[in-house]
Parts: sequence; structure tokens; C-alpha cells
Amino acid sequence: MGEESPTSGSGAHAPSGSGLFLYDRDCGFCQRAVAFARDRLRTRTAFAAWQDCDLPALGLTPEQTDARAWIVYPDGRRLAGGDAVAGVLLGGGRPARVLGRFLLLPGARVVNRAVYRVVAANRHRLPGGTSSCTLPTAK
Repeated sequence: MGEESPTSGSGAHAPSGSGLFLYDRDCGFCQRAVAFARDRLRTRTAFAAWQDCDLPALGLTPEQTDARAWIVYPDGRRLAGGDAVAGVLLGGGRPARVLGRFLLLPGARVVNRAVYRVVAANRHRLPGGTSSCTLPTAK
């Protein structure tokens, strides 16, 4: 899966709420998480299933988006995995923004990324998860 750092730019100062969050349409857990973010966080982030997007135009591949969630900003910056979740929080109301900033701090970022990997690896076992939520295995 590799490092989850942004593919360009520092990522720690990502623009608030102007990004497009890409999630897996085939994953029930992912759909529930996106619905929660839309309904509860008052985020300015847009959401789209990666399967419905022009991935090459966003600088991503199906393999990348199948392995992790991504947020893509208009200036071309991209955040993956736990950093992408923090990016969604940055676009939310004040409590969410504070949490998003915290999750991108160096020490917290390590924990955030680790938690994301554990959740992603077990999303088929979480509420709303099905066998279609299982991540592809590494080759």
C-alpha cells in the first residue's frame, strides 16, 4: 500500500473543504461513512465514488483508489487514506476542523494512518460492511 503522504505539496496545510473525496461505491461501510460525513459534519467537501470519476484527469489509477480513499484538491494536491479523512474533517464545522488539523500533526498523523489501515483492512467486518468491502490483496 505504501506511504499515505500527499502526492504533491505538504498536505499539512491543505485547503479547507474545497476537495473531492473519492470512496468505494461497492463498499457499504464506505457509503455509510460518507453519509455520516455529509449529514453530520457540515463539510464543504464534495463526495464521489471513484468508479464514477475520470481518474486519469485526477492523477490517480483504479488500483490506487481501490486500495485507499483519496481527497483531491483543485490545485492538484492529493491526500490518501487517513490523511484524506483528515482533509474531509478540515472542510467541516469548527469541531471537525480542529480534529482534522490535529490528525495532520506529525505525531497524530502516524496514529491516524495506522488506524486508517486497520479500519480499511477490516471494513468488511464493520457496520454496513459486506464481502465486497474486502480490500484487494497485495501481489
